[in-house]
Amino acid sequence: MHSHSPPLPWLEPGDDFPPVTQAWGANAEAPGLLAAGGQLDVPTLCQAYAEGIFPWFSIGQPILWWSPDPRMVLDVANFRLHRSLRKTLQKFMATPGCEVRIDSAFDQVIAACAGSAREGQSGTWIVPPMVLAYRALHRAGFAHSVETWIDGQLVGGLYCVALGKAVFGESMFTRVSDASKIALAALVCFCRQHGIRQIDCQQNTRHLASLGAQEMARAAFLERVRQARHEKPPHWHFEALYWQQLTATPSEPM
Repeated sequence: MHSHSPPLPWLEPGDDFPPVTQAWGANAEAPGLLAAGGQLDVPTLCQAYAEGIFPWFSIGQPILWWSPDPRMVLDVANFRLHRSLRKTLQKFMATPGCEVRIDSAFDQVIAACAGSAREGQSGTWIVPPMVLAYRALHRAGFAHSVETWIDGQLVGGLYCVALGKAVFGESMFTRVSDASKIALAALVCFCRQHGIRQIDCQQNTRHLASLGAQEMARAAFLERVRQARHEKPPHWHFEALYWQQLTATPSEPM
């Protein structure tokens, strides 16, 4: 039995979002759901992320906009580098032909994420309109891919949205063991290097929690976003020396 949920606001293209405090609460049938409709153009998406809102919907549904409370957030200072991942990283860094790149294959990354999403691996359904929208967001400079490459082959990665120094993780994929974890570790190193405090993870999963992500009250999350998005954005490029941001710290047992 679901409790009764309030009516969902319908957005016409160009409409402002309702206040996130109007999102459906924990007892509703879809907690965090804020509105439907609107459009997925670059200005709308930038406005959404600036206000702590993201789109998430399936084929056959209208665009649905979400702002859950609490919010799952990875504070990059709290990233858990488990011993097994440290060993994987050390081997990766020492092996010729293994490298991390940023923004060299965004379209391939989001296509791979969309493919894995259908198998329930990433927790989000990246439908074709979303792929087109985030490709446009990437071309506008607001979406980025962090990619794991081995011998010239893309073997894993993730993509994220960034406004200033506010970073919002979206989805990841892997074709070989731990390749997506390597990309996430690289993003953590990049964030530490450039003074980026947190990576938004949107919704709670056991996997994210195991890596150090925690739930945060939406109001506190939005205050951090407000501050970070007005800071000068970093140059989205990965250097091998950034790995020192992780390898200089002790690992956790596992």
